[in-house]
Amino acid sequence: MPESPDKRYRIGEVSRETGVPVHVLRQWESKVSQLRPRRDPAGRRYYTRDDINVVLKLKYYIYHGKMTIKGASMALSKSIHGTGALEDRRGIIDLADKIEDEVRTALKLLDSI
Repeated sequence: MPESPDKRYRIGEVSRETGVPVHVLRQWESKVSQLRPRRDPAGRRYYTRDDINVVLKLKYYIYHGKMTIKGASMALSKSIHGTGALEDRRGIIDLADKIEDEVRTALKLLDSI
């Protein structure tokens, strides 16, 4: 069954899906302005699919691009707004995102066997 684009994800689900530990997600929230999950009336975080895409891009910049959190935040801002030297790398980042999504899908299929 396809997921609804409005689906809300809890921080543990985001952690499992992206491979980023919960404590790292909380740290990134405090340091990266582009990552601001909403909160419900009880104060629990919930992420949207767009938030998860931001997490995956941050993960790529920090782990694969060897950037600092501040550098990754600036790179993310430039890629979102389409300016700067990262414009040329956008295709590579999109390709990496697609590959990561395909690997995640393959892993889910293997888990269901």
